[in-house]
Amino acid sequence: MSEPAEFLLTVPESVARDPDAIEIIRMWWSNKEPVMSVKPAFKDPLQFGELLAIAAKHMAHGYAVRHGHDERAAYHRILQGMSDVIKADNIGTATEPTTPTGGNS
Repeated sequence: MSEPAEFLLTVPESVARDPDAIEIIRMWWSNKEPVMSVKPAFKDPLQFGELLAIAAKHMAHGYAVRHGHDERAAYHRILQGMSDVIKADNIGTATEPTTPTGGNS
């Protein structure tokens, strides 16, 4: 898996310095579908929902900065995509064998 340097994700300094930091999810778009590794680390799933909402806000900002989208419009497009998937209710969970190359960051 090789990406241009501009697209590489790095561990933020604040996370690297925090001995209690927990990686919750890694996501990829592979073979025309989402693939992810998840860790249900919160005791209450509500916290994961909050994390997703915050991630959507940050991603909307990223679309504004990188692609010139209106940030509010991008946020609403993200929410629309989430709503469409929730309403469809046709997402299954498939598991794959894990490989030791993934590791924790």
